[in-house]
Amino acid sequence: MTHLVGVEAVLPEHRYDQPVITDALTVIVGAEGRTETLLRRVHASSGVDRRHLALPLDQYAALADFGEANDAFITAAVDLGSAAVSAALDRAGLRPADVDLIISTTITGLAVPSLEARIAARVGLRDDVVRVPIVGLGCMAGAAGTARLHDHLVGHPGAVAVLVSVELCSLTVQRGDTSTANLVASGLFGDGAGAVVAVGAEHPAARSAPAGTPTVVASRSRRFADTEAAMGWDVRSTGLRIVLGAEVPELVRSGVGPDVVAFLADHGLQVSDVGWWVCHPGGPKVIDALVSALGVDDAALAVTTDSLRRVGNLSSASVLHILRDTLDRCPPPAGSPGVMMAMGPGFSLELVLLRA
Repeated sequence: MTHLVGVEAVLPEHRYDQPVITDALTVIVGAEGRTETLLRRVHASSGVDRRHLALPLDQYAALADFGEANDAFITAAVDLGSAAVSAALDRAGLRPADVDLIISTTITGLAVPSLEARIAARVGLRDDVVRVPIVGLGCMAGAAGTARLHDHLVGHPGAVAVLVSVELCSLTVQRGDTSTANLVASGLFGDGAGAVVAVGAEHPAARSAPAGTPTVVASRSRRFADTEAAMGWDVRSTGLRIVLGAEVPELVRSGVGPDVVAFLADHGLQVSDVGWWVCHPGGPKVIDALVSALGVDDAALAVTTDSLRRVGNLSSASVLHILRDTLDRCPPPAGSPGVMMAMGPGFSLELVLLRA
């Protein structure tokens, strides 16, 4: 099994209550009259109380184009990602020189060299570290990245692998765009980063890991046919314009449950055996759909709901924040099974079976 010996969650220093962000965004997106009323209603019903932003709020209106927004993304993403990786290594009791593989995930900016290359240089990883940038999986990339760590460590059981997810969603909000998708996204998504340090079963850190350290047992990927238009980006001269279909909650409600049941059954488990859930928050309608699809009560996803309230939807970094919150606030009993899951463009699903 793969041992997740260091999990860290990092947020930018600029924190604002939701009404303050709403006031600023009415100007940035050009919302007036009925559109402003809709924006304010969407923000108020988002389930989000406050968010952390990559930049001070008053700097967003001055971003002239995609190039300036992306430059800001690279600067902030490397800072946040480096802080997350360094802190996760500290939690694991490992050094940068110990890392054999680093995976990065992001969907909110473009960087070549990719983020993990820049972070590797910043934190002092070896010059022969294996790098794997993941772009395009959207919100499910934190779960998928955790699964890919496991895939690598099954074949390299003495190795150390790191996942870093950085999402600066605020830098993708489209100026002058009053589409419903942009209004919804402007009220849901926040900025943040997370990192996981994992070791294979034969690494000394696996043998010395304290009881309750999460391990990865297995994973499964699922792509739903004919759903490519449900979620993603349209790449425009103005940047990354969100595609967010109204059908997403129904796709979750109708499609996710059977996949979770089948995945668990392959490992001799039922939904009722799962003691802890690390679920991407989506938004309030997605959380309600997950509760319905899984046949659990609201309390099972309480950490997910609270994460959405406190920091917003952090795209791929959300599940890493929720995993950190779970370990800090309600540590699962040693040996208990858990499930990490997230949905993304495609429409796709990533499932990771964990055990404490």
